[in-house]
Amino acid sequence: MNETIQLLKNHRSIRKYKPDPISDNELEQILLSAQAASTSSNIQAYSVVAIRDPERKKLLAELAGNQKHIIESSVFLVWCADLNRIKVAIELHEDTKMHQNVELFLLGTIDATLAAQNAVIAAESLGYGIVYIGGIRLNPKEVSELLELPPLVYPVFGLCIGVPDQEPDIRPRLPLTAVYHKEVYHEEGQLGDIEEYDAITHEYYATRRAGGKGGDQDTIWSKEMLKRFNQERLRDHLHGYLLGQGFELK
Repeated sequence: MNETIQLLKNHRSIRKYKPDPISDNELEQILLSAQAASTSSNIQAYSVVAIRDPERKKLLAELAGNQKHIIESSVFLVWCADLNRIKVAIELHEDTKMHQNVELFLLGTIDATLAAQNAVIAAESLGYGIVYIGGIRLNPKEVSELLELPPLVYPVFGLCIGVPDQEPDIRPRLPLTAVYHKEVYHEEGQLGDIEEYDAITHEYYATRRAGGKGGDQDTIWSKEMLKRFNQERLRDHLHGYLLGQGFELK
């Protein structure tokens, strides 16, 4: 086992931070590592907005569902899919409309995600803790206005980075057989994998240390999925918002 693999397997979401700052140099190295991520056809269709200002972090925390760890983090990064820069590049050569479809939208979203994960690995290698903030999509219009995002840019998620002030347990993952398929997708055995994982997570939710809601929860993974997805219109506002930002989802 090498150090990189061990680092990846030791990942934990950190939701409580010490007030220690991240230096500009370290943040630059984290972002340069993000830029080294793979990108389809070198389009690099993403941007990242770094927020250190306490008041702006406070506003973003409220917009993301009152997540106080945004305020506590040393720096809060908002990762955005960005087709605006591609539009500007094209117009350097031709006065033409950029052709859009769902594929181009996905490319921007995927590019932002790959870059962010590189940043996470770099940050954790320096001893920092992180947590992704999907709640940034709860109020995307207000977030866009606060960050002054132009058309064809949308916030995919946020990322807290800071010095950890907690030691949460590592969250167990599904059995490898549940996600790893040889040659073709295999449905047989899936129920058994879920039942096995439910047993593991029942113990985890009952005893876990620090982070999240703590222990003493009588629940299992499949029940948590029921609560998460038994909603008819989960963030249904996003489609209208994305159209308003100039994305053509066709």
